[in-house]
Amino acid sequence: MERLKIYFTGYKVDFPDELDLSGATLFQKQVWQQTRLIPYGETRSYLWVAEQIKKPKAARAVGQALGRNPLLIIVPCHRVVASDGGLGGFGG
Repeated sequence: MERLKIYFTGYKVDFPDELDLSGATLFQKQVWQQTRLIPYGETRSYLWVAEQIKKPKAARAVGQALGRNPLLIIVPCHRVVASDGGLGGFGG
């Protein structure tokens, strides 16, 4: 809880915790785990995530998986944007 307080005051915080993703599909787990690797202060595209998990035609499905992300800070889906740099369908 302390790390979240620090994060919300604007400081960089790492969340290396092992997560219980037992309710997620294999695809969601792959997407969320890859998304956790995006460095603080950087963004990547949905296509980039799809390519990293060896499913280059699944950019739209990556967006859908991120839309079901229950851990918005720990799995930083806000770092994933459309190829044109736009927010895509992010609604968080």
